[in-house]
Amino acid sequence: MTSDPIIAPLTPVVPVLRSGFDEGVTRSLRWRTAQLTAMKRMLDENSAAFEDALFTDLGKNPTEAALTELNVVVAEIQHTLKHLRGWLRPRRVPVPLALAPASASTMLEPLGVVLVISPWNYPLQLLLEPAVGALAAGNAVLLKPSELAPATSALLAELVPRYLDERAVAVVEGGVEVTTQLLAERFDHIFYTGNAAVGRIVMTAAAKHLTPVTLELGGKSPVYVDDTVDLAGAARRIAWGKFLNAGQTCVAPDYLMATREVADALVPHLVEVIAELYEGDPRSSSSYGRIVNDKQYSRLTGLLDGATVLSGGRTDDRTRYIAPTLLGDVARDAPVMQQEIFGPLLPIVTVTGLDDAISFIRSGEKPLALYAFTNDPVAQRRILTETSSGAVGFGVPVAHLTVPGLPFGGVGESGMGAYHGRRSIETFSHEKAVLRKSLVPDTLKLVYPPYTERRDGFVRGLLRRLS
Repeated sequence: MTSDPIIAPLTPVVPVLRSGFDEGVTRSLRWRTAQLTAMKRMLDENSAAFEDALFTDLGKNPTEAALTELNVVVAEIQHTLKHLRGWLRPRRVPVPLALAPASASTMLEPLGVVLVISPWNYPLQLLLEPAVGALAAGNAVLLKPSELAPATSALLAELVPRYLDERAVAVVEGGVEVTTQLLAERFDHIFYTGNAAVGRIVMTAAAKHLTPVTLELGGKSPVYVDDTVDLAGAARRIAWGKFLNAGQTCVAPDYLMATREVADALVPHLVEVIAELYEGDPRSSSSYGRIVNDKQYSRLTGLLDGATVLSGGRTDDRTRYIAPTLLGDVARDAPVMQQEIFGPLLPIVTVTGLDDAISFIRSGEKPLALYAFTNDPVAQRRILTETSSGAVGFGVPVAHLTVPGLPFGGVGESGMGAYHGRRSIETFSHEKAVLRKSLVPDTLKLVYPPYTERRDGFVRGLLRRLS
């Protein structure tokens, strides 16, 4: 017997999806576009229900839910539908003269059955956006929503079978035991969004079947501010990106670096902007969210112990409220600097200048994103060339996720692989090499054995001419 009642029905799910894929259900462009259109209709027709579920799980304001969850997926669907036919066309490549006459091309073929495992912080967006790419590429897809966002998970489990083709798309709910059982199955690609510790577990499980993986992880995404920018404007952008979803965003600014002079001038602007964004009191503002569960709440409040609070710091155990909080005099080895914060705490680390900031960034793991507020072109160039991160945003945090032409993914500890737009099609496809050469004329007879002295001279002369 198992403690998880959802495990029992799991057994036939993967074979059903495999059968659907093997029977060619997912192959046609018509089927792919129909699934994407149906997903969009599911979101449009049930937007209020999804917004309610996201509020239940995360205290997410309906407007924020629409902006950061539903609209993001709808935009991805629309972009994909617009370009999919062109993305799927075979690509001609040149053929070496020695092989002429011949033609060469590449074609994209679906991988098979894809497993998508999503986190709790954006439980709709981070489940369905990878699914858009997987379905558009012609795969069968098994969706595993986060059990830590139970209202959203239950709604997806109810709606997906009503809108999408059950022969090739399924939702499985459950906790760690269910995920563990799923990872024991053979998939053709596993797409995981979450933390690095679980990412390693996913990768280890995938290795058993040599299954390729995409790991969208996290890390400490820094933001650097210098004195060449309007500090009031920078403060507004930073506060918005940091405290969106109560700081529970994988690409949120994790900590801020500035010289002492810039930091001292910036903090009052941050305090003022936080008050404006959340109507004077984030606790009573409907625009500000809550921490997802008691475990995360306890972890975050523990990081406040012994910290120098410049602004905020107020908490409420009953509602899991943590105010937008600025931390000052933060030592580089402080507990809050040893882990991804994933909450509404913004440590301000003093640096002596750009050299010091770059050195500190390079001393840690490569972040998922790096943000800089500077109008100095030399500083911008140095940040681009002397640091490594999944993405760089000058003058704006977080928003690079909304550009469909930009790949989204990490590097090193922050992840491997990427998706969004065309990159999603490439991630969930195999690029097959195709060479066509007629038997007549048989130009290859010049290089067949036996390798006589005469033939050797011809081959070497040909190679010299071709080089």
